[in-house]
Amino acid sequence: MPVAVARKVEALRVDFRSAAQLAELLGVSRSQVTRWLRGAGIDPLNAEKVDLLEFVWSNVLRLYDREAALAWLFGRNPRLRNRRPIDVIRAGETQELLPALRQERAGSYA
Repeated sequence: MPVAVARKVEALRVDFRSAAQLAELLGVSRSQVTRWLRGAGIDPLNAEKVDLLEFVWSNVLRLYDREAALAWLFGRNPRLRNRRPIDVIRAGETQELLPALRQERAGSYA
């Protein structure tokens, strides 16, 4: 059963410790995240970003502790053409991010 985007936003807000931090991660305004948390609808593009961030974050936390997971999220990644995973999430480029995440899980080297 799919989890509602609003619940994912709330969980990510807790994980990233503030609505402001989550807004920065997603590349949206803090007020937008606040509206989502209050039950306002979320557009499909931003819903996709929330889904992707939640998926990536939960998978990276299975591999690393919080600090290492943050370093992975904000570090340049050779599997992503030297881009940061967070930038790929903001761009909604799922097709590039998922293979990089699979390789990270497998422990392979770029």
